[in-house]
Amino acid sequence: MVIDDSKTIRRTAETLLKKAGCEVITATDGFEALAKIADHKPDIIFVDIMMPRLDGYQTCALIKHNQAFKSTPVIMLSSKDGLFDRARGRIVGSEQYVTKPFSKEELLSAIRDHVVRD
Repeated sequence: MVIDDSKTIRRTAETLLKKAGCEVITATDGFEALAKIADHKPDIIFVDIMMPRLDGYQTCALIKHNQAFKSTPVIMLSSKDGLFDRARGRIVGSEQYVTKPFSKEELLSAIRDHVVRD
């Protein structure tokens, strides 16, 4: 799943992941994402930090506080690369922090590192 308020980022990530054979669900913000997560149960979630209504930290915290989804890997996406931002991502439970603009390899590497294939 890719959650980002930027249509360009969503489309880019979706295209890169689909080319790699992934099934991709997108959402424009945390509220929309939470409903879709319950319906689709994604294997991994990429979430932008700066979004309206519910930001990436809040969205990640809500996902991680839900028994059903707390083990779902959450990867923070951000154009900010500060130590504080990375630390805050860890505090709310994210597994990794990827800086925008990201490459196809960074997204696929995150999936390889965090999604256990059955």
